Amino acid sequence: MERKKLPIGIQTFAKIRREHCYYVDKTPFVARLAEDGGYYFLSRPRRFGKSLFLDTLAEAFAGSRELFTGLYLQEHWDWDSRHPVIRISFAEGRLECRADLDRRIRGILRENAERLQVGLDDLDDTSGSFGQLITRAAEKHKRQAVVLVDEYDKPILDNLTDPDTARAMREGLRNLYSVLKGRDADLRFVFLTGVSKFSKVSLFSGLNNLYDLTLDASVATICGYTEDDLDTVFAPEFAAAAQDGQPLSREIVRAWYNGYRWGSEASVYNPFDVLLLLRQREFRAWWFETATPTFLVEWLMRHQFFTPRLERLYASEALLSAFDVDRIEPEALLWQTGYLTIHASRPTPAGPAYFLGVPNHEVRTALNEALLTAWLPAPTRVREAGLDLYDWLAQGDTEAVHGHFQRLFASIPADWYRKSPIAQYEGYFASVFYSHLASLGLSIIPEDISSHGRCDLAVRYEHTVWVFEFKVVDGEAPTGAALTQLRAKNYAAKYRAPGITVIEVGVEFSTAKRQIVGWEVALA
Repeated sequence: MERKKLPIGIQTFAKIRREHCYYVDKTPFVARLAEDGGYYFLSRPRRFGKSLFLDTLAEAFAGSRELFTGLYLQEHWDWDSRHPVIRISFAEGRLECRADLDRRIRGILRENAERLQVGLDDLDDTSGSFGQLITRAAEKHKRQAVVLVDEYDKPILDNLTDPDTARAMREGLRNLYSVLKGRDADLRFVFLTGVSKFSKVSLFSGLNNLYDLTLDASVATICGYTEDDLDTVFAPEFAAAAQDGQPLSREIVRAWYNGYRWGSEASVYNPFDVLLLLRQREFRAWWFETATPTFLVEWLMRHQFFTPRLERLYASEALLSAFDVDRIEPEALLWQTGYLTIHASRPTPAGPAYFLGVPNHEVRTALNEALLTAWLPAPTRVREAGLDLYDWLAQGDTEAVHGHFQRLFASIPADWYRKSPIAQYEGYFASVFYSHLASLGLSIIPEDISSHGRCDLAVRYEHTVWVFEFKVVDGEAPTGAALTQLRAKNYAAKYRAPGITVIEVGVEFSTAKRQIVGWEVALA
């Protein structure tokens, strides 16, 4: 197969097609959604191809048949039926006040009016002008209009650290989107995308016919690349890498970048990761590095989040949607931003229940490294000290591992405990312990569940499995309770196998000494 150009950073469908780029055909979704018609909403994390999908919709409704040669839509679309397309995007720049938002909306409406050759009476009245734009575009072109909104929520998300400004942005956007409800006769199709799932009550009040595609299993792969896409579309790149002596193990690629799921067992890769990997042929946190989640890290720190929960969280569908300026749940925030994904689900009388966890190696290591930056005063020294830890874990050197973590906690100044809000809660010690190991890329299962119960942390490295139980004691002396529980519950049973060394460690942290005071070991 012929090699093509990697469409890194290209979100324009026409450019991808005209410049002979790789393209994963998402047009079957375009055909199906357009056939059903209606108002749709889709939430996906950043850099997952939402903007490209919107642009594909725009070109289809505009009748750009030549761009779809060889794709599914070429033979599954009425190319004689062209519709005026109204494009709204808040992707560019940061809006810092309501006046900036209103000014941006007026500019967007003006650009659409000029392109569609219709006039607007009073641009100062943004909602009225939006309504006019829809109606007059439909009248001018003698076809119902199509409205496509990209990054519908970005003005709010950019200001979450300033709730008053975020609320003002929310009201401005609600004023804009409320227009859609009263223009149904002039609308053929509406599609809105963003990162978050703000409740209909807060942002789409009255828009009862807006269908949320986010967890619809039939469109689970509408954004992102599947395993089959890598096998077929990108096969020439994997072959070229192997020929150049830089083979990319598919098992490692899968562990690093696959694992995102929305409402189905089908998992997808982040497109940005795949494209950068194929260009650089190097395993790195490509997606994570494009935007450090400063707000997320600070938010988790303020709320004293217990970081081992990143591996296993329970959430209802309502909780996943519980995202608003005045109410942000950690499960919703982490899931909607792509740092957690759905690992499993089960029906309950109250509706679907979801089990969340980090999607892959990239997110686990990079997010925990970012968390350590906030959790610890000198995270760089911690990373350097961690290099020897790989050998000690593989060799089962319990004293060396014990000494490593004692030095880790000893390196935290007493002043840090007094000044840092994250160091004031009981889960701090275990969170640092877990995030340090997770940031090193080790195979970790916090709160691993077996038929015998649940241990706090299991770490696999080479042929050794470490099973940890944590306890926090008020005094300065160990109680032995951690190892006693490990032995009594026999948590290590599931790991015993020929050729595998299993080590049980009961760890006790003293809040008074701010140090590990108990480190009891047993070979399982």
